[in-house]
Formats: sequence, C-alpha cells, structure tokens
Amino acid sequence: MKINLTPTTKFENRHNGPSSEEITFMLNKIGAASLDELIDQTIPKSIQTGKPLDLPAAQSEAEFLKSFKLLASKNKIFKSFIGLGYHDTIVPGVILRNILENPGWYTAYTPYQAEIAQGRLEALINFQTTVIELTGMELANASLLDEATAAAEAMTMLHASKPKEKKNANRYFVDEKIFEQTKDLLITRSVPVGIELIIAPLSALDLTDPQLYGMMLQYPNSDGQAIDYTALLASAKANKVLVAFAADLLSLTLLTPPGEMGADVVVGTTQRFGVPMGFGGPHAAFFATKEAFKRQIPGRIIGVSVDKDGNNAYRMALQTREQHIKREKATSNICTAQVLLAVMAGMYAVYHGPKGLKEIASRIHGLAQLTGKALKSLGFEQLNENYFDTIRIKADEVQQSKIHAFAFSSEMNFRYEKGAIILTFDEVKTLEDVTAVVEVFAKSTNIKTKVDINALVDGLEINLPEALARKSEYLTHPVFNQFHSEHEMLRYIKRLENKDLSLVHSMISLGSCTMKLNATSEMVPVTWPEFGQLHPYAPQDQAAGYYELFQNLRNWLTEITGFADTSLQPNSGAQGEYAGLMVIRAYHLSRGDHHRNIALIPTSAHGTNPASAIMAGMKVVLVKCDEKGNIDVADLEAKALEHKNDLAALMVTYPSTHGVFEEAIQEICQLIHDNGGQVYMDGANMNAQVGLTSPGIIGADVCHLNLHKTFCIPHGGGGPGVGPICVAKHLVPFLPGNPLVKTGGKQAITAISAAPFGSASILAISYAYISMMGGDGLTNATKIAILNANYMKARLEEHYPILYTGTHGRAAHEMILDCRAFKDFGIEVEDIAKRLMDYGFHAPTVSFPVAGTLMIEPTESETLSELDRFCDAMISIREEIRDVESGAADRDNNVLKNSPHTAGLALADHWDFPYSREKAVFPLPYVKGNKFWPTVRRIDSAYGDRNLVCSCIPVEEYAEVAETV
Repeated sequence: MKINLTPTTKFENRHNGPSSEEITFMLNKIGAASLDELIDQTIPKSIQTGKPLDLPAAQSEAEFLKSFKLLASKNKIFKSFIGLGYHDTIVPGVILRNILENPGWYTAYTPYQAEIAQGRLEALINFQTTVIELTGMELANASLLDEATAAAEAMTMLHASKPKEKKNANRYFVDEKIFEQTKDLLITRSVPVGIELIIAPLSALDLTDPQLYGMMLQYPNSDGQAIDYTALLASAKANKVLVAFAADLLSLTLLTPPGEMGADVVVGTTQRFGVPMGFGGPHAAFFATKEAFKRQIPGRIIGVSVDKDGNNAYRMALQTREQHIKREKATSNICTAQVLLAVMAGMYAVYHGPKGLKEIASRIHGLAQLTGKALKSLGFEQLNENYFDTIRIKADEVQQSKIHAFAFSSEMNFRYEKGAIILTFDEVKTLEDVTAVVEVFAKSTNIKTKVDINALVDGLEINLPEALARKSEYLTHPVFNQFHSEHEMLRYIKRLENKDLSLVHSMISLGSCTMKLNATSEMVPVTWPEFGQLHPYAPQDQAAGYYELFQNLRNWLTEITGFADTSLQPNSGAQGEYAGLMVIRAYHLSRGDHHRNIALIPTSAHGTNPASAIMAGMKVVLVKCDEKGNIDVADLEAKALEHKNDLAALMVTYPSTHGVFEEAIQEICQLIHDNGGQVYMDGANMNAQVGLTSPGIIGADVCHLNLHKTFCIPHGGGGPGVGPICVAKHLVPFLPGNPLVKTGGKQAITAISAAPFGSASILAISYAYISMMGGDGLTNATKIAILNANYMKARLEEHYPILYTGTHGRAAHEMILDCRAFKDFGIEVEDIAKRLMDYGFHAPTVSFPVAGTLMIEPTESETLSELDRFCDAMISIREEIRDVESGAADRDNNVLKNSPHTAGLALADHWDFPYSREKAVFPLPYVKGNKFWPTVRRIDSAYGDRNLVCSCIPVEEYAEVAETV
C-alpha cells in the first residue's frame, strides 16, 4: 500500500452519517438514480441556487482548533469590576466536566417525554427551589433567556394580570437606577403593545396615579445601593400597583428577599451561580412570582405529579401555557428556556449549599467593604452606604482619566459614570485584587503612604441595617445539604444523567427540531477562558477575537441565506421571530406607514409565529392551507388584497411545517410585496435549504436561523438557543442595537436581548461547524438530510400513511405519519410515543402541526443502521397496533397502553399483563444489547396540574422518591 502523507480525513465524513455505499443503497430503495435527481424531485428548479456557496475552504478538525486558538488569543482577559449583572465566577470542576462538557447533558431534548427525562427535571426542580427560596416568592419557572428579557416578561405579565380596579391602567414606572440594558429591553417591548413606560427617579413616582398599573425596581440598584422598599411596597399594594424586582440572587443570601417586602414578581440572572460570563451568554434568567399568577407566568414550570403506579414523578406543568397552543392569544412568545445553564446554576446551589453560598456572598461583600475602607483612607468618598458587592466612589473627570490609565496598565476594567467610578466584586476576586485596586487609586493621587490592608481586614463584619439583613432560612431541603464532597456530587450528577435519554443513546427524530450531531471539536472552544471570561461591556480592543468571529459568522450566514447582513443578538428562535418583525415594523414606520399592522400567518405555522406578531403590535389574520398542506394561494391573495392598505408582513415557514417545498413560494412572496408587505421566513426548516436554495432566492425579506438546529449548537435539554436574523438590504439600517455597545444598523431598533451579541460564547459552535464543513460540505449535508428523510419515508409508508408530500411524491427533510385512524381502536398517538421508549427511542414530534400525527426528521448525521433501527421499531409498533385492531390484544390492556415499562415493573414478583415481560421490555433483539430503562411509568400530567408543586418535594417524601424516581 502506497503511503499518503497528506491528511485526507474530512470533517464532513464525520458529520454526515451514511457512507457512499449506504447512499447508493438508500437511493435504490427510494427509486432515485442519484442525489441530484432526488433534489430535483424535491426542490423546485426555479428556486435552486445552481451555484456553490462562497465560503472558505473546509478545515480539518485539527486545522480548525489550531487556527481558532490563534483567533481566541486576540481576546485579552482583564480583571472585570464592571458588574451590571455580569460577574466572573468559579465553575466547579465537577459541574464543568460532568454537565457543561458532557454530551449526556447537552445533547438531550426539551423534556416533553418526561418518563425519559427525570434527571433534567429533578435538576430543574432544584433550580426552581433555589430561586423560590432565595427570592422569598411562591413559585418560579424553569428559567428564561436573560435578565432584561425576563424583566420585560414581568412588565407584560403584570399588565395582563391587572386587578379589575386598574383594568384601563396602562402606565409602568421604572426606577432610573435599573441596568441600562434592561431599560432598553423594556422600551422595545412596551412600545408595540401600547404600554406607557415612565423611566424616572423614585422621587417622581406617583402611586396614586389611576393609570399606573405596575413598577420595577433594581435590588441592589445600578449604583450598588440596597434599599428597604417595604413601606413603598405597602403603599403600592394599597393603591393596587403591582411591583416587580430585578434582583441579584446571590445577594439574597445576605439581604432581605423581595418576597418578604411584598414583591409580586422577582426576576434576574443566575449567571454568577457558576456560569461563565461568555461575553454575554448564554445564561439562565429566573422568574419568580406569586401563586396567584401561576397561569400567567411565561415560560415553563417543572412540577411534581405521579405515575401510573402512584409514584412521584416530575414533568412540565401547566403546558397549556405553551405558545404553540395559545398562538395569537399569547401574551409571550417564549417557548424555550436555558435548561443547560439552569441545571448548572441549580447544581452550583446543590454543591455549595446554603452555608457555602452565604460564605461566598459574605466574602464578596467583605472584599467590597475592605476596598471602600482602604479608599476612604486615601481620601476618596464612597457614595453608597448600604451595598452588597458594589461600591460607588466619587471621582471627577480628571481623576477618572488618571485612574482609567493606571487601571488599564494593570489590566483591570472599572465602570465609569458621571462623577463616579463603580467597582463590583465577585467570587473570583481576592485580597491581592483589593491591593491592586487600591494601588491604582493611590497612584492617581500621588499619595506615598501605603495602606495597611491587613489591619483593615480585622475590622470587617456584615453590618447591614436591621431591615435589610436576611433573617429567614433558605435551601433547607436535603438535596442542598448532602452533596458537598466532590465524590458525592459526581455520583448525584451521574445518577440524574442516567435517567435521561439523549443523543448519546439513540437518534432523536423530532420534526422541526433538527437534533443533529454536536461534534466534540465544535464544543471544545466553548469552555476556553478566552471566550468564557470576557465581560460583554469590556472595551472592544480587548475582544478582537470575538469581533473577528462575529464578522466572519455574519458574513457566512448572510451568504447562506442570500441576504445583505445579519444580527447575532437574538438569543432564541422566538427572539429571532420577534426581532425580524420589529425590524419590519421599523421599516414601515420609517416610510410613514404607521398603519401597516396586519400579519398574515398560515394556519400551519408554529405557535410562536402569531405570538411574536402580537408582541410586535400586529394583528393576526390567518391564511388557510389546502388539502395538500400548502398555503391556499387563493385565500392568501384574497386576504392580501382585503388588507392591502394595512398589510405589514406574511410569516411563512419554508419548506413548510408539513415538510414540503411549496411550488408557489415565489408567487406567494411577490403577492405580499405587490400589496405593500414584507415577507418574514421562519428558519426552523433551514436544514433543508442550506446550499440548495435560500430565503433570498424565494423572495423573503428577513429570516431567523435556529443555530441550535441547523448550525449545530446543542439543544441542552431545552436551551440554550440562538436565533440570529438575516435581512435584505433595505432592512439593514434597522438591525437591533444596544445601549452600551455600538452594534446594529444606522437606524437601529432598541435591544432585543440584554447582551449586544446575545449568547456570544456559543456562537463558536456554529463558527466551527461552518469552518470545518465548508460550502460543499454544508450543501452535501442538506442533500443527505433530504435523502435520510425520504429513505425513512420509503420504509414507513408501507405501514403508515404519509400525510403530505411534494409534487413528485418526495418529502423535504421531514415527514408526517398519520396516526389518527388508530383512534378507532383506542390507540392514541401518545401511546406510540410512550411505547417508543421501550424500544430505546425518544418520540418524534407529537401532534404538530396536525393533531394525531408524528412528524419525523432524521437529520443528515444518522447512519443507515440507526435509521433502520428506528424504522424497525416503528414497524414493530405498527404490528402491535394490528394486534389491537384484530382483537388479538385487549383494547385497554395492551403493550401500548401500558408503556413505558420500567425495570421495577419487569422485575416485580407479580406480572398481571396479557403479554410477556420480554415483549414489554425487549420488543426487538437489538434492545437487549442496548437497553435504556425509563425510570417511571406513564405520568399523570392532569394530576400534577391540579396539585401544582414546583419545588423540591417535602422532606418526608424525599427518601422514598430517591428510590423510585
């Protein structure tokens, strides 16, 4: 054999599942002569690009990591004292290695199939309990996107929950001392829905104003000042004014929690609970409120219910709040969370426990107090008296200039405001850092006397006013008081991980959710300090590597979509939808078309589409779909003409939610343009477009991209996500900005997310994916995604009706199996979903976009053997259904109705079912060699909603649940 000294391994061959021989076999099965012929039968010729993507040549994994390390080195890690809700933190190694860097945690899907997600659900219960007890509130959700957007959700939830005495009130007061990024988000979200925002000093607050329905406070505020608001909140309550707080969660180990002052909502970020700053994200925000608002709270709540045997089990509660159900009646478009980050934050609380958290908080407070005392000895005046981690030092412009120069040379970033320098401390800071800060200030004064730091240390103690000092206990549950050694913590994390099915076990074939390979080489840079330890408001010259990453990624995504520019700010798909519509809104306003507020939305659209339109101040008009699942062009034309004078936008998913490339898409887009509207394309199905067609070619004006789908950022068990928007040239001026960092267009709309570049640190994953695939590799991935879907269609259509196909009988990258006829024999689509767990699979998308169906998307990353394994499972289940149809199996007591089957059930002394144990748990031979055991039987969600419990179960039940869940 001749030796080849040139490396030939291509990342594309690692990412795409089928080999060339398997591709030939699959093409024969579906009846296509070649991949190109299949594509021509799937995608209309009129919208195919016909040219390669103009992207850099593909790099090998080794080449990429080497070049990306050079890019990372352009970021400079200064000590950050900036604060503003972002803090350096220590990620415990046991959490870093076993959660953040562990595919068993980061490749799992949203816990809709609760029986195979008990680990994540317990971790989220821990998160919710941490938030509830530290804030002093009654319930909390399973996280939101960031603090600023959580604050905006509080504003709109309180507006929708006003008491009858305030039913016409529309004013919301915001203390001027909240963070700037939060102010900007509140402006963004208030204007389209008609809320009148009043941002002013607290001295200007008039609680007797009959138009005032709510208010927001920062605790401690942006000056670092902690204020007792008890009397103010009592007065607000007397005047029927609802109150939201944005609070620092760690500070609440020392400070009186807002719930004890009478708050209605408390929001904030859990970033400093062991989650890197990452130049702005991703981080898990929290949202805590009163029991009275449980049906209005945005996002997801994890609750406790029971399974079929009466055992305690966790699941997502009150799911009717999900926006794909509420649609245009929704008050929020949030349908996601930051699960992976919430899990990390909750585990941080578990690992440190109440005593450890208080010690961390006390040390941070002590460092701030020590610095204040030392600076006072130098003649500086501290302007805030009661504080947690932030001190405000009086300094004029001349002093600031000197201090800035010395701080910069010492590689430290302070926060500078008119008349003051603000210093915020965190758990990473040390006595040496205090000494360095004091030396910087001393140099600016030319004082030669050395401050005796050690002498000042002796007099340190927590000295908060009585009203501000926390007296109530928190985190008393055993889970926060027993896993403080690393050995025990490791075992606890692994115990929870073992309860969850993820991509490390088997394919997750969720239609519209694109659960593809999250390659290790893509994930490696995420935890590099050069990306994790930068503050989002650090000077730009310290983040040159990040800015190069942003520019390249923007260029690449712009090329892929056929548009003119891209904003990376939206930090979820729903945020991307909202951002796209807000950009369209700004475009219409710039042209004087203030009246254009009608959004046409097909009935097949994802529920976040109408919810986003409502939030953008638009009115939703639904457009019919025909019997083939396509947009009814005649109905669209009639409604476009009817609303011609007020038409703002059409929201369209392409290929359609039904998995079809609609032939009339260009005609549809032109029809909207002819009537004065813009076309927003939902990018959920972009995995079927990349390199073959594009939103620009079909005639759209803006689209969002799910980087956590098409571009390989992992789902993380239900978050993080990233949803950048790409726009045509005429919309570029309106791309979103940020109040503290220049970004966006020349006529930028206000912020969509808190950080200027959203969840910046995980953009490295998509950057890596595109870098290693190159233009040809991305195009081939799209072709394989379409091939895999059509191969599965060819196998399954002999057993299940396929609901929709294109003109030539092809599916796009996903297909819908029609299971509605099985209802005649008592079999629901949920029964199939639960039975798949016994075969070792997560269910496809259930009952969306059509009730009683399964939507399957295999992605390009699955091999032929895995596709066949899933198809074999589905075919076997079809035979089990036939047994019910024929009467061979009982209608109510059968293997489907009783699924999933747990190990405990299979090993029980008594077996009262009319089928064997082997049929229950080893339905096909392959299952014996790779069995995944659900840890609970089928969960009763209705019971859990009727008996809502959203925190750790009572102590007396804890030992029992530890054994059974």
